[in-house]
Amino acid sequence: MKKIWIGIGVAALIGIVLFIGTYNSIVTKHETITAKWSQVENQLQRRNDLIPNLVNTVKGYAAHEKQVFEDVTNARSQWAKAGSVDEKVKAAGQLDSALSRLLLVVENYPNLKADNTFLKLMDELSGTENRIAVERMRYNEAVRDYNITVRMFPGNVIAGACGYKTASEYFKAEANAKIVPEVKF
Repeated sequence: MKKIWIGIGVAALIGIVLFIGTYNSIVTKHETITAKWSQVENQLQRRNDLIPNLVNTVKGYAAHEKQVFEDVTNARSQWAKAGSVDEKVKAAGQLDSALSRLLLVVENYPNLKADNTFLKLMDELSGTENRIAVERMRYNEAVRDYNITVRMFPGNVIAGACGYKTASEYFKAEANAKIVPEVKF
């Protein structure tokens, strides 16, 4: 009888250690997602701060491209209004699209491409876009790791009991980003 109680005690101890370890892993990964998302937001905000300068520089050369400037401005305001991660991911995608159209307008103005202010802004924007891509990748990796933990046993049981759900949003490439541009000489 004593051996049964010892076995039950050991099993309970193993269960408690497993619960604590899994719970701590879930909490750590959840906090990692939050930290990675903050880095994405920092870079998106940096881009958002650069855009007005870029738009004003391009406006001087391409005043008749009013719709493109309005699209960029609207996309920027959507980012500012976004509250949740899902809304911010959607707003960032809209801003990506608007910036792509702005850069297409730039291609039509060779003098603009030689302007020092424009070149500096494009350099800053290019560096920021690279940082955004890296931070999005890191965020997606953190979301993947967290989702795997809360969906696999015993993490799914512990996550469900403690109110943790899978993370909802990954950054994905825009549909038009998959289209290969046509280059003509």
